[in-house]
Amino acid sequence: MSHGLKLLIEMGPLVAFFVANWLGGPYWATGAVMVATLISLAVSWIMTRKLALMPLVTAAFVAVFGALTFWFHDEAFIQVKVTLINAMFGAALLIGLMFGRSYVKLIMESAISMPDSAWRTLSLRWGLFFVGMAVLNEVLRHSLSWDNWVTFKAFGLIGLTLVFAVANAPFMARHAIEDEAKT
Repeated sequence: MSHGLKLLIEMGPLVAFFVANWLGGPYWATGAVMVATLISLAVSWIMTRKLALMPLVTAAFVAVFGALTFWFHDEAFIQVKVTLINAMFGAALLIGLMFGRSYVKLIMESAISMPDSAWRTLSLRWGLFFVGMAVLNEVLRHSLSWDNWVTFKAFGLIGLTLVFAVANAPFMARHAIEDEAKT
C-alpha cells in the first residue's frame, strides 16, 4: 500500500470529524467519525488483508464512546475518548518498560536498528508524551468551547505529535546502527 493511501486511510476519520462538525455540529461529527472509522478499517483490510492493533483499538474506542455520546446526548464522551486513548497508549509503553519490553521497538525496528538502551529511552519519551497529551486534552476540553476543542483535536494533536516525532529524529539518527550487510 502506498504511503499516500495509508495516510488517507488513517486521516480520513479525522477529516470526516472536522468537516462534519463544521457542517452540522457535534453529533454529526460523532456519527461521521464512527462511519469513517469503519470505512477506514474495511479499506485497510481489503488492501492488506490484515488490521494493525492500534487502529483496531482506536475503532473500538470510537464505537463505544460515539455510542455513549449519542445515548446520553453529551459530546463529552467523544472528547474523553481522546484522553483515554492517549492515556492507554502512554500506560502501555510505560508499563511495557517496567517489564523490560519496548513496544516502540516492536513497531519501528523494521525501519531502524538501534541499541536496546536507545529503544528504552524512545519508549519512555513516547510514553510520557502520550500521558502528557491525555492531560492536555483534559485541560483543553474543560477550558475550550466545543469548536475550539475540535480545532485542537484536528490540528493541535497532529501538530504536536509531528513536532515531537521530528524532535526525536536526531536522537534516533545518533543511535542508529548501520546495517552491516551494506558495509
